[in-house]
Amino acid sequence: MSEREPETTAPASASKSDSSEGRLYYYRIRFRQVGQEYTVSSPLADLERDALVIVKTDHGLEPAMIVARSAGDTGDGQTRGVSYAVGRRATREEEEKYARLPVLEQEAQDICLARIKSLKLPMHLVRVERYFNGSKIIFYFTADSRVDFRELVKNLVQEFRTRVEMRQIGVRHEAQMTGGLGACGRELCCTSFLKQFDSVSIKMAKTQDLPLNPAKISGVCNRLLCCLTYEYDSYRSMKKGMPRIGRSLRFEGAVYRVVRLLPLQGSLLTIGEDGEGRILTEEEWRAAQPLQKPRQKQKGKKNPRKPQKKRGRQEKGAGANEKKKK
Repeated sequence: MSEREPETTAPASASKSDSSEGRLYYYRIRFRQVGQEYTVSSPLADLERDALVIVKTDHGLEPAMIVARSAGDTGDGQTRGVSYAVGRRATREEEEKYARLPVLEQEAQDICLARIKSLKLPMHLVRVERYFNGSKIIFYFTADSRVDFRELVKNLVQEFRTRVEMRQIGVRHEAQMTGGLGACGRELCCTSFLKQFDSVSIKMAKTQDLPLNPAKISGVCNRLLCCLTYEYDSYRSMKKGMPRIGRSLRFEGAVYRVVRLLPLQGSLLTIGEDGEGRILTEEEWRAAQPLQKPRQKQKGKKNPRKPQKKRGRQEKGAGANEKKKK
């Protein structure tokens, strides 16, 4: 992945690529204007923002835009998070071809939408991705169930004379491809850097004491926010060992009931017997004496009776013996 291209393939603009031979530099790239970012390695040291470069991928060479420099060098001779390798800068012809690529993808999307409408297929087309060399076109769509799109693929192959792939995605991948801004005001995590979607549960929001309002803990995809997983483990470890809500503590001769945990400060919000609130620091609540709750008798339940032994078989057996004696 880190092999260098022969110097003859690089244009004249990349002549001052590296001051120290063999050293690699790291950048963040995007293959499209809206899409996921990747970390790449390159022998080129002077790549500026928005520069178009040629990246080696599994299906061939693809152009990508430089987003920013990346601190991919760990200093120990190893790299982390590198997905691709940059071979060289793009030529003038490649830049012009890359500029026409969105137009070709939009035309393919319009044609596919017309075919979907004519065939009355229950699917929603999200995005079209065309390989730079034109060897393949991928149509991303969402649907509530499986869709028989064999006739659609035949029509598209006849239209574009290339390989066609229909790929069904979920609502989270749809948000990743369309992009947008989250409630925090930043670009969507799934669009900028997330490479996989981890499972998110409502328990994560409860552990972080977040309001359980669906509008506040859901993203643009109407699913739970992916960022709920970022600090979940930290909150869980900070709350470990802290008294539970509702527990009573005796401190300095007074009894306090825990009403809220403050894990970031390591303290507790409590209410005293006089109704006054007080914050107990970590040193204070660790020195406090926990009180056990008195056991309450459950109403309406009586002590269960001991089961009586059944004597039906014995009586039956005794009666049979008497009959035999007679």
